[in-house]
Amino acid sequence: MMDSRSFALENEKIGKLLFAYSLPAIIASTASSLYNIIDRMFIGQGVGAYAISGLALTFPIMNLSVAFGTLVGAGAASIVSIRMGENKEAEATHVLGNAFVLNIIIGIIYSVLALAFLDDMLILFGASELTLPYARDFMRVILFGNVMTHLFFGLNGIMRASGYPLKAMVTTIITVVANLILAPLFIYVFGWGIKGAAWATLLSQTVGLVWVMLHFFNKDTSIRFRRGCFSLDRKIIADIFSIGMSPFLIHACSCLITILMNLQLKEYGGDLAVGAFGIINSIVGVVVMVIFGFTQGMQPIVGFNYGARQPERVTKALKLTVCCASIVAVAGFSLAMFFPWHIARFFTTDSTLISLTIYGIRIYMMMIPVVGFQIVTSNFFQSIGKAELAIVLSLSRQVLFIIPFLIFMPKFFSLSGVWAAQPAADLLAAVVTAVTLNLFYRKSPLFNSKQIGE
Repeated sequence: MMDSRSFALENEKIGKLLFAYSLPAIIASTASSLYNIIDRMFIGQGVGAYAISGLALTFPIMNLSVAFGTLVGAGAASIVSIRMGENKEAEATHVLGNAFVLNIIIGIIYSVLALAFLDDMLILFGASELTLPYARDFMRVILFGNVMTHLFFGLNGIMRASGYPLKAMVTTIITVVANLILAPLFIYVFGWGIKGAAWATLLSQTVGLVWVMLHFFNKDTSIRFRRGCFSLDRKIIADIFSIGMSPFLIHACSCLITILMNLQLKEYGGDLAVGAFGIINSIVGVVVMVIFGFTQGMQPIVGFNYGARQPERVTKALKLTVCCASIVAVAGFSLAMFFPWHIARFFTTDSTLISLTIYGIRIYMMMIPVVGFQIVTSNFFQSIGKAELAIVLSLSRQVLFIIPFLIFMPKFFSLSGVWAAQPAADLLAAVVTAVTLNLFYRKSPLFNSKQIGE
């Protein structure tokens, strides 16, 4: 028998559904991005400009950690929503249990390896004598609790996809509030410096994990931990990795891009240019996380209705999500163009760092209005289980275009070329995405070309 959530996903108006699912996800995603802003704000104001640069050098390691967590979490969330659309709750529960075990295994392995080679990696990523101590102190704490982070983000995504977007929102808000309280306490009162910011982040996510675990142990929850669900299944693992491969590659490639970006910025602009990128990246992160909030709201709607063979509802959800994401991207573009000084001053009082940030943000975010469409469409293919297409679109932006631009553009335009690589890649990726979406609709037996223009 169809429960109330499944009935709503199949019959409720798309606009109402997208709002209901996206609003909590947007709040949660935006709140999640506040981790970076809170850390950089307190570190920049309370520790110093070079501490921001040190923090920026940790992005590749953190992105790679997120990549492995997303490999499991995003793949499992998509499968859970599809299985619910097919009325296969027992299989959805088994996916949940496998995701839990996989997150623990991968989290432990990653922590051990990263801690063993931490200094070598940071130096390879561009750390100097001025920035290495800050980066090392921050990452040692974060890696110590890496398993908690994997479980928190992975299980929270599954909770959202299984029909509990409000609870997922509350989870993230709890962690951000905890971080907002703990960070200034540890940095200013206890005098722990950048280590204090790391401990605040880790402890906050642990609090969020406890909340999520309570949800999945609740007997009133349809998709919850049950006896036998933790036994690893090869087919489930293969399905999780297949669908999760697209977001995994996004984050893994983001790690590679960040390394190359930091190295080029250090060569053409110095240590503080790396710090400027850290500030700019946090602002871009807010815009992108809001867009991801819409895609997370779209995901259960699209996944369920694709599984239920409702192509019209799938198309309406995609179009509406693209529209909303584009509005957010344009808003972010406007802030970057017209208020760059205010953004930089929020993080630091160092005049050189402020100047580098103002210069960089206007170039780096030049093409962000088209990013919303590209992100939504990539996640659309992931949500309906078309991992191959999602991977192609992800790699087009993260590898095929930006790496050559980062290598060659600075040779001709110096520091400006480093900043301009991303918008150039964004524009080309948007074109590839539009062509791919059009071809998919024309060739898919479930859809027809007329639906794109409706």
